[in-house]
Amino acid sequence: MRTPVTALVALLLACGASGAAAARPYAPGMACRAVQELISARGAAVISTGPSTYDRFVSGGRYCEPTEDTEAAWIPTSDKRNCFIGYTCKEHQRDENW
Repeated sequence: MRTPVTALVALLLACGASGAAAARPYAPGMACRAVQELISARGAAVISTGPSTYDRFVSGGRYCEPTEDTEAAWIPTSDKRNCFIGYTCKEHQRDENW
């Protein structure tokens, strides 16, 4: 049986974990250079590109899976309509004529 203190501690831990996971940089509210520096420093980051859209961006191919290629990523930021921020990882294109 749980005591009231145990239940309170469990509730606080659950709330803290969910709040920390929810934060994600919002590119339209950031300067182009700031987003570029963020990706460069982390190597890879999940960034919001709009109110309900996001993607994972990388600084280079080493942050992609072996079955993936890099594709240049341009997104809107607060100071530029098309800011080059790095790359996204996309599955290799397969030859469908096999």
